[in-house]
Amino acid sequence: MSEVVSIRPAVAQDEPAIARLIALYPDRLVQEEHPEVDRFFVAEAGDQVVACCALDVYSKRLAEIRSLAVDPEFARDGLGRKLVEACQERARELGVRQLLAVSSAVDFFEKAGFSTFRQERTALFFDVGSD
Repeated sequence: MSEVVSIRPAVAQDEPAIARLIALYPDRLVQEEHPEVDRFFVAEAGDQVVACCALDVYSKRLAEIRSLAVDPEFARDGLGRKLVEACQERARELGVRQLLAVSSAVDFFEKAGFSTFRQERTALFFDVGSD
């Protein structure tokens, strides 16, 4: 949908729209709690929030890009990339050294400059799932 879209930091009034977007992807965005609204950037078309992404800062060393959701009508418009770039810029401004993204969209994040192996660090997971 090639409508003019702006990217901006989220405000409190965006919280219902953010929750609606995240709820569109219950199998991919499994979250009991969403990040605080002030950690989000949103994409806005007219007066409608059509995409969101959060930057959760854990320390000066590490932050996570999470809760990336785009309204299906606006998929393929590059909004996800623009939101990730906004998070990357915010992380730079805050002096964060590394970002992580836990995602099944590996190609998307690799195009945004993320890599699965960097220096000597590797993320290790333990599956506690039910039998």
